[in-house]
Amino acid sequence: MTRPAGTSDQPVALEPVGKGNRAAILALELLPEQQGFVASNAESLAEVRHDDEAIARAVTAAGRVVGFLMYSAPEDDDEAIIYRFMIDRREQGKGLGRAAVAKALEEIARLNHIRRVSICYEPENEAARRLYAGFGFIEQGLDEDDEMIAVRELGG
Repeated sequence: MTRPAGTSDQPVALEPVGKGNRAAILALELLPEQQGFVASNAESLAEVRHDDEAIARAVTAAGRVVGFLMYSAPEDDDEAIIYRFMIDRREQGKGLGRAAVAKALEEIARLNHIRRVSICYEPENEAARRLYAGFGFIEQGLDEDDEMIAVRELGG
């Protein structure tokens, strides 16, 4: 039996970042044409150390780190913001990104104070645009850094 295009047969999990997976996160790579689309994981991990609201997650599949995701969900706000997300270049095209976004939305939805999720991406990043639109994110326009902002209301 074949699986539908863009879906993964590997279970994906989001795990807190720690000593056990930090080196694997730093070893993740983007394709050359994707380099300008997201800050490096080294920059993101450094940012986490100084930002109490940043929540960093290793994306894992089959016991291996395959990606990285970072979001914030301040207690005094009803909006979460996913502002870093990447899947290693060797793992792209397997549905892992789609599965990771689904897991992130599940995790965020369990935070009972969050009513909507926003995500930002470079406007030229068509793969990101298609991925997020598939989850119901609606583009709102460019922010002050010329990144596209898209928003998804959480149900219930």
